[in-house]
Amino acid sequence: MCGERRACNGRAGFRRRIQGCRRVIVSASYRTDIPAFYADWFMRRLRAGYCRVANPYGGGTYEVALTPQAVDGFVFWTRNMRPLMADLDEIRRIAPFVVQFTLTGYPRALESSVVAVPEAVAQLRELRRRFGPRAAVWRYDPLVFAAGMDSEAHAVGFPMLVQALAGSVDEVALSVMTPYRKSRRNLDRAARRHGFAWHDPPTEEKQALLARLAGVAIEHGLAPTLCSQPELLVPGLGEARCIDAERLSDVAQRPLAARESGNRPGCRCALSRDIGAYDTCPHGCVYCYAVADRDRAVGNFRAHDPEADCLMPLARRPTGPVQTVAATGAASR
Repeated sequence: MCGERRACNGRAGFRRRIQGCRRVIVSASYRTDIPAFYADWFMRRLRAGYCRVANPYGGGTYEVALTPQAVDGFVFWTRNMRPLMADLDEIRRIAPFVVQFTLTGYPRALESSVVAVPEAVAQLRELRRRFGPRAAVWRYDPLVFAAGMDSEAHAVGFPMLVQALAGSVDEVALSVMTPYRKSRRNLDRAARRHGFAWHDPPTEEKQALLARLAGVAIEHGLAPTLCSQPELLVPGLGEARCIDAERLSDVAQRPLAARESGNRPGCRCALSRDIGAYDTCPHGCVYCYAVADRDRAVGNFRAHDPEADCLMPLARRPTGPVQTVAATGAASR
């Protein structure tokens, strides 16, 4: 996934060999929401100059340098930037950053603990005001067909968000939910609990909806892109580069060289190192590929040690009773 295969700062002792080492983009993180829930940990690791990452595919942990000499840029993936917002000036003294900000406005049955739409819009506007038009990408991602969110509901809800965000972002990244096994299981569980149905539409319906949404985005000055689904591309949709060296170059106002190294067929991301951990995000998005079980994710969040060098060691197991966690509480835990 996104640079897991190699990076020069991925071994112990990198601080002794940092000169002459090729920099890397740090992804924080497509496995979890670090800004929303682990901002304190991230800033402690940034000040320490490194973190450790538990390899989710086996092989123990590895070290990732977080120094100006080792990092080309940061890409933050989030639904709530507020807990990290006050630290962004400090972060950009280390390296430029881009925010991949997900905002869908879906019913609570699908995403139980995300911040409200007005707060998310306010955060994106603040990012634009403080750091310019290239600092953030809005993600309406993924398109889910459940809990009343059929094609017509998307065609109504999406334009309202576009109107709210026009002038604050220059790109909207789209995708259609891939029904991975864990996503199916979590959606089935939520459907039984809340009394809704979900389905995976035929390709033609997906493409027709994507074409409608792309048209709305273009009308309001946003570039619509599609993430890692070339089979669904339609006229007007570009291919998303979520780890985008060109955008980071624009933010940094200097060229960054990072070769393309997607994490699956159709992915156009640049090479990166991800520092997050699966099953640690308690947002409660039942369609999410990064969480197999919400209770486990909440338990892992409660067990997290912000002073540890690794966000969540593989051996760690959740302790104590599971409680509902809202993203807005992340900054004050």
